[in-house]
Amino acid sequence: MPTQQRVLILFAHPSLHRSEVNRQLLEASRHRDNVTLVDLYREYPTYLIDIEREQQRLRDHDVIVFMFPLYWYSTPSILKEWQDLVLEYGFAYGQDGTALHGKAFLCVLSAGGAEKAYHADGYNHFTIRELLQPLEQTASLTGMRYLPPFALFGARTAAEEGRVGDHVARWRRLLDALTEGNLAADLPDDALTINPYVDSLLEKRA
Repeated sequence: MPTQQRVLILFAHPSLHRSEVNRQLLEASRHRDNVTLVDLYREYPTYLIDIEREQQRLRDHDVIVFMFPLYWYSTPSILKEWQDLVLEYGFAYGQDGTALHGKAFLCVLSAGGAEKAYHADGYNHFTIRELLQPLEQTASLTGMRYLPPFALFGARTAAEEGRVGDHVARWRRLLDALTEGNLAADLPDDALTINPYVDSLLEKRA
């Protein structure tokens, strides 16, 4: 029987009022058992991040989620600021820096381009997994298990094409699997995204 997992979602969107995808993901993540949701831009509008509070949040949770729109092949700036300040030597890495060991790490992101653009011969020349390698290496350095990203491609047209609702519903199912401890040890390490495996994660609940 899987053990209940505590999930910390660090949400970052610098212009939430304009969001068609991430705002719905944010709302779908509220008021759920074993889930702590932190809207970083709302909580730290001047970027004065409370390092001790954020480090304690990390200690208190089993799964760490970055939820954000992909901006210039990276995270919004406050998430980088959060990493620079919170993931300190002696806490997250280095001598005695074992606070994150054994936790799971997941990126939940939206990308403006179509999925076919994120390939070696596509417009962006790299897969989404390759573009996120700095975050994957951060997880590795800090002793966390890196999960393939949960991604929505073509985010700019997703609402008018009617794809947002299905994506949000799939996120709810994935979040259920995360809180219930169904992290699927047999999930392929080289998977580009976790999206195709969400249903199989849920099958393991039976």
